[in-house]
Amino acid sequence: MARVLAPSELVREARARAGLSQRQLAQRADTTQSVIARIETGATDPGSRTLARVLRAAGYEARCELQPVTVVESHMLDDVRRILMLTPEQRLLEVANLAAFERAVRPV
Repeated sequence: MARVLAPSELVREARARAGLSQRQLAQRADTTQSVIARIETGATDPGSRTLARVLRAAGYEARCELQPVTVVESHMLDDVRRILMLTPEQRLLEVANLAAFERAVRPV
């Protein structure tokens, strides 16, 4: 399954990959260095348009997709539809995660 990154991590990673300083990214995004710093530290959470503009200024874009989630308090048959929507790789990861969980909670 895809790794979920906070806006602060996305901006920091995009800026680092682009080899830009906060000041350079701010100039490209038509904002100030302090705004970039506040986003990167998580002091402020940018709106989707601001985030897209800053990432674009670094030469990147964020892509978003919907993923079905496990329903914790349900019967296993209630989860069949979600499991069928997973790719084969995601299903294998699900089984590996379940096996790891079972090993961790198994009494010694």
